[in-house]
Amino acid sequence: QQSGRKYNLFLKRRLRIDKRHQSKDSIFFRDGVRRIDFVLSYVEDLNKEWEKKLERRKEFESNLQKAGLELETEDKKESEDGKIFFVKIHAPWEVLITYAEVLNIKVPIRENDIPPMVENPLDCVLFPLRLPEKVMHPEPDYFTAPFSKDKQELYLINDESTFFSPSMRNRIVNYILTRCPYGTEEGKKKFGIKRLLNNGTYTAAYPLHDCQYWKKASDPNCDSERHTLYMEWARFLRFYKEQPLVLIRKYYGEKIGIYFAWLGFYTEMLFLAAVVGLICFLYGLFTMDENMSSKEICDPAIGGEIIMCPLCDRDCEYWRLNTTCESSQYSHLFDNVATLFFAIFMGIWVTLFLEFWKRRQARLKYEWDLVDFEEEQQQLQLRPEYEAKCTQKKRNPVTQEMEPYLPLTSQAVRFCISGATVLFWVSLIIASMIAVIVYRLAVYAAFASLMENTQTLQPISGLLTPQLATSVTASCLNFVIIMILNFFYERIAIWITDMEIPRTHMEYENRLTMKMFLFQFVNYYSSCFYVAFFKGKFVGYPGAYTYMFNRWRNEECDPAGCLIELTTQLTIVMAGKQIWGNIQEAIVPWICNWWGRRKARNNPENLYSRWEQDHDLQTFGALGLFYEYLEMVIQFGFITLFVASFPLAPLLALMNNILEIRVDSWKLTTQYRRPVAAKAHSIGVWQEILNGMAILSVVTNAFIVAFTSDMIPRLVYYYAYSENEDSPMSGYINNSLSVFQISDFPARNEPKENPENFVICRYRDYRYPPDHERKYLHTMQFWHILAAKLAFIIIMEHVVFIVKFFVAWMIPDVPADVKAKIKREKYLTQKILHEYELEKLKERLCQGDKRATEKEFIATEGRMELSRAM
Repeated sequence: QQSGRKYNLFLKRRLRIDKRHQSKDSIFFRDGVRRIDFVLSYVEDLNKEWEKKLERRKEFESNLQKAGLELETEDKKESEDGKIFFVKIHAPWEVLITYAEVLNIKVPIRENDIPPMVENPLDCVLFPLRLPEKVMHPEPDYFTAPFSKDKQELYLINDESTFFSPSMRNRIVNYILTRCPYGTEEGKKKFGIKRLLNNGTYTAAYPLHDCQYWKKASDPNCDSERHTLYMEWARFLRFYKEQPLVLIRKYYGEKIGIYFAWLGFYTEMLFLAAVVGLICFLYGLFTMDENMSSKEICDPAIGGEIIMCPLCDRDCEYWRLNTTCESSQYSHLFDNVATLFFAIFMGIWVTLFLEFWKRRQARLKYEWDLVDFEEEQQQLQLRPEYEAKCTQKKRNPVTQEMEPYLPLTSQAVRFCISGATVLFWVSLIIASMIAVIVYRLAVYAAFASLMENTQTLQPISGLLTPQLATSVTASCLNFVIIMILNFFYERIAIWITDMEIPRTHMEYENRLTMKMFLFQFVNYYSSCFYVAFFKGKFVGYPGAYTYMFNRWRNEECDPAGCLIELTTQLTIVMAGKQIWGNIQEAIVPWICNWWGRRKARNNPENLYSRWEQDHDLQTFGALGLFYEYLEMVIQFGFITLFVASFPLAPLLALMNNILEIRVDSWKLTTQYRRPVAAKAHSIGVWQEILNGMAILSVVTNAFIVAFTSDMIPRLVYYYAYSENEDSPMSGYINNSLSVFQISDFPARNEPKENPENFVICRYRDYRYPPDHERKYLHTMQFWHILAAKLAFIIIMEHVVFIVKFFVAWMIPDVPADVKAKIKREKYLTQKILHEYELEKLKERLCQGDKRATEKEFIATEGRMELSRAM
């Protein structure tokens, strides 16, 4: 009986193989002529909703056919698992030209005759980085004009089946799908594929890849652009090559193309910052032995004789300054004169990056026919969800048509709920940060006691101090909390943005962007802000310490400064985020796809069709690109806001981004369904966020150099308080430590033991000694240093801002040659259109058309004259 079943299964498969005349890579209907522009899939689950879903599908597919689309259904018996129905959609010529006009799609009218740019002298040097011309420019450059059904003979239509690219076709079909009705429920008109996906009527909707990524399609009518992208772009061994942006734009659309253009440009600019940062780091490395401060701390006759006050109450002991020898030496790696130079350099670098990106973006707008593309076109297109949820209507002042709107009172209530939710989650972040601070304060004594009493830790006690152990564990704990809060908030942010019912897709994305960025800004940077600007600043002094919640004593900085702790915090959070991000982006989709395809690999190839292969891939989603931008912008914050504490941050970011480009391209090409093509002429609201972070970075780096670094106190001592002309910095450590008389300790602070009967201890501050009439009050040197810090902040900010604004003024946003080309193309396009209109008018006059009057002829010639004059 079992052998009989196997034989029947074999016959069934054999029949299915014989029935199919196409290869598994076919992207055409069964006739082999009509191209599949979109695929819908569904499963017939026989539950209580089954009949309702069936009715919805029938109505929806009927309305799609009324809109002119052609459908072909693959029965579940034909699918690999025998459960899924596939509805293949083809947009015929009439539908394409109708919606091309609606969507204002630009198409070729004449080959571009503007001479190419003069060759760059560096082209010979950069030749190894170049890709073949057929990959970089897969088709000639054309003058284009918005499509019009009435002027079809004007356009270069050689073949109707290939005139509109696959990305244009799937964009048109998606536009129809998002607005196609499927019935009336609860008295409301229901429409749009998104709702049908949400309620389970369909399980997926996606355009097809044109072939398998590892080999070209067997059908000669397929371009195999996916294979080309994989071979030339998505493999890590091509990391040193330029990106084929024209092909990316052609295959995935302008919105994804502009992201990779920005990411590539950002990575190129990071190379300069990484080189300068590495030089500054090497300067710190080579001058470690010359650092007088660490020499004095490590000297047994100086640092070994200085007894420091306990770093916690009761449980901590007195300690000798030379126990922090190694950490003070490593602190010099990042806290030296080069730090100041690098902070100023990065303030100017970020301006150059943003200004040159504007120029690059302007060039792409021209090359990708986006010059006349305005966001207003998108604003006039309402989101289907907005139209479905808003029952009230009013007249649009622009189009003068009745359209749905959300009443002001409803908007106000929704915004209040949304604002309160965001505020609650931001408060939750701050509460978690305070919890981590409490952890720092609570475990410091435990680490101090453990390291003092554990003999096995003695060999590394010089390097792994209680301060460093506390900082590292707190940073790791903070990173775990960040990841957990991110996981929950992403879903909350999408929910509250949906609740606000934004009017357009652009408005929806902008609102979600601001919510997510605000949250992640606080989430990722709050701990760094604490270490940079609060830790060690409000400690008090022995006998009058400051306490958090009247219980935990505030943390002190290492005698060599807090900068090394900020570096530790920044490294753990930044590196941890990048490693976790790459695991999420690459490994997780690969595992999911491998698990989904494991059964299909055992079946004959002819049974595993192109639409089934793509169905088993992951969904990129409408917000896929949003998360990519967010990840990079958060990284941009790390390398600009706190770069004065870690000159190697740009180098880490550069290495990550080289990998990021290839990981993103690999997963998009191999692990995800083909996204629906979308237009975009810029990186949108992210540009304003980057500008804001660039301005804030100047302020934060000035404060880091002034208050977190030990540079200003050293400079004040060097120029005003040094008494040794031969070695001006000798004696600085002794000068920076104040004296406290142990007998003045209150019972709360005094250590339990004082085995060596110390009389005095030292602490990091500028206060008068116990025998002075102004006992424990700040000395004049403290006020001199504070004045120098404030003066430095004002001078540095003004210098950097002046240079930034001067550089921004000097560099025009649009290159001169691009301006000229835009004007030239606009003139020639208008001339072509007017000549066409004139020719048509002449034909009508010759044919005796009475409506073609002499005045109309003169008006057309007049427009041509005006065009030439302009």
